[in-house]
Amino acid sequence: MNKRTELPTAENSSNFNRVAGATCQVGTTLENLKAAVCGETGASAKYAACAKLAKEKGYEQLGRLWEATSAAEQVHIRLEAGLVEELEPGYERPTADAPELEEIDLNLIASANGEIFETSDMYPGFIAKAQKEGNDKAVQVFTKAKLAEAVHAELYLQAYNNIDAADDDSYFLCPGCGYIEKGSAAPEKCPICGAPAKVFKQF
Repeated sequence: MNKRTELPTAENSSNFNRVAGATCQVGTTLENLKAAVCGETGASAKYAACAKLAKEKGYEQLGRLWEATSAAEQVHIRLEAGLVEELEPGYERPTADAPELEEIDLNLIASANGEIFETSDMYPGFIAKAQKEGNDKAVQVFTKAKLAEAVHAELYLQAYNNIDAADDDSYFLCPGCGYIEKGSAAPEKCPICGAPAKVFKQF
């Protein structure tokens, strides 16, 4: 990810338009927060299962990528569910059914497609609604998730294109927003939320 001189927001970024033919239904911000928690819960469970399968088949690097993204979705769940709980005390977080998996390469494509949907359809719609309703907290949380999902999609496509190439890089997860950096070290600071390198978790 290229580094900007200022942290990205919905107001200072040019990639927050919603894709033509968007299919995600947008409700109230509270409904959207709940829908996001549900979607992220399913994604986290699927990525954890993909990680297990990849390691069983000898794809250690891909297993670590899926583990990192599963943990990233947990970051989004924590942020989004926290806002739901502020608005609706007693809210019970959803659980996910066991996911259906395919071959490793197809799981990478399915994972990328899911992240692309979230970053180009779901979150732009949710952000616009939260802006309209004046819910700045939801705008910020959705924005962090939207930007992180785009990076996840990029990592999945890179992994797909290099599935048979040797790679010993690590993945570094920002616990503040779910951003993941691939390489030998965490970034000096998160390009999405500004968190310092010392808080990143290595996979």
